[in-house]
Amino acid sequence: MAYLNDAERKQISDAVGAAELTTAGEIVTVLADRSDGYSDVALWWAVGASFTAMSLFAALPTPFLDLYDALIGGWSHEWTTGELASMTIALGLITFIAVLAIQQWQALKFWMIPNPVKTARCHAQAIKHFKVGAERRTHGRTGVLIYLSMSEHRAEIVADDSIAELVNAEVWGEAMGDMLSHIRRGHIADGMAAGVRDVGFVLSQHFPRGEFDENELPDRLIEV
Repeated sequence: MAYLNDAERKQISDAVGAAELTTAGEIVTVLADRSDGYSDVALWWAVGASFTAMSLFAALPTPFLDLYDALIGGWSHEWTTGELASMTIALGLITFIAVLAIQQWQALKFWMIPNPVKTARCHAQAIKHFKVGAERRTHGRTGVLIYLSMSEHRAEIVADDSIAELVNAEVWGEAMGDMLSHIRRGHIADGMAAGVRDVGFVLSQHFPRGEFDENELPDRLIEV
């Protein structure tokens, strides 16, 4: 899914280029549609709902059996042990399939994912992108990655060790706040550009650009 047009992509790339004019640091930007498919979470919801339905049937079978009798015309009969067992299994299977099916609606699926799981998966994906695209890929180990995951509504700023030792996490929190204030209003490019400028300012305080510094990483936005 494309969230930006070419002009907005250029806006972010230009912000990266401008920020790096004052620092030896390198800034990498990543925009992701989502950080994970969450298939395991969907399965756990389906399994949990299935066992809940079977447990309810085992504890309170009468309402279920009365409903079934009504659906087949109101004729009741004595249920055998085998029929009850079959009914329990069928109810669990139907519930499992139904819960999996409704989670094909992506908006509902992401609503059902617990927030701590979203945060953990986004952080893990940001670290993965950082290791591939920025970590220790600069001469002074001064890479910073700005990661934005749209479906989870999460953002991460990950920095090389040499930066993390000098810059307090609260400083990145301020940059994150500036970025998200724009993104919450639907201005994704403005938000990422603001985050880049804030990160560039912080880097320029600790890692000013030297006379012979070169641009070691691409300025373009990475979209995944």
